[in-house]
Amino acid sequence: MSRETPAKTLLVATVLSVVCSIALAAAVTLLKPVQQVNKELDKQRKILAAAGLLPGGKGSSDEVRQKFAGLEHYVVDLDSGDFRRLGEGEHFDMRKATRDPQRSMALSTAQDIAKLKRRANEADIYLLREPDGRVKELILPVSGYGLWSTMHGYLVLKGDGNTVVGITFTEHAETPGLGGEIDNPRWQAQWPGKQVYGHDFSRPLFELKTGGVDAEKPEAVHQVDALSGATLTGHGVTHMMQFWLGELGYSRFLEKVRKGEV
Repeated sequence: MSRETPAKTLLVATVLSVVCSIALAAAVTLLKPVQQVNKELDKQRKILAAAGLLPGGKGSSDEVRQKFAGLEHYVVDLDSGDFRRLGEGEHFDMRKATRDPQRSMALSTAQDIAKLKRRANEADIYLLREPDGRVKELILPVSGYGLWSTMHGYLVLKGDGNTVVGITFTEHAETPGLGGEIDNPRWQAQWPGKQVYGHDFSRPLFELKTGGVDAEKPEAVHQVDALSGATLTGHGVTHMMQFWLGELGYSRFLEKVRKGEV
């Protein structure tokens, strides 16, 4: 005669569920530090590749860490353009600052072309210098809303504060094969050499051009081909660039760079 009862079955299922939950929670807790290290390493790899310091993003973990350590880390006051270098071991979390009302500003509808809602008062950037101390490249965090998500990435400019070296995206949830093509190296390969400002540097002119860039037109130097079938993601990238290169972004700091004050 079977000794199985509904109560025993329920007890076994409950015990198994509890054991599995504990095991899963333990695995997540133990693996989280490893995941964080790998996430940071992947970010560094993408930044170095966009800056032309790690061709193809290929290199060992040690090589990535060594090259990244060669960059200078600064915090920039976005309202004044003033800056300070972060000391060894000093950390700045721009996203955390964005959520803190004491360290950020709410954006009006007119200001918020990138659909960010808030902007941190400060941003942490990276610099690469020439042997003589002149700024060679600037690595600037940028973000803006696309179709489904806030896109986070880094724009790399030459020391003239105007010419694009590269672009990389470290986080987004845009549609694979459409807006997700912002990660495609072939599309990103259009960016180097583009100019984000005009001759007077009065406002950012960069945009993604629907229908393709006409190389014969003078404005082509400020344009990259839009993503086919991803109109809203493309608009998001354009607005992201125009926001962060405008008055509420890095414009005052970049002016100091062009004057040789950095």
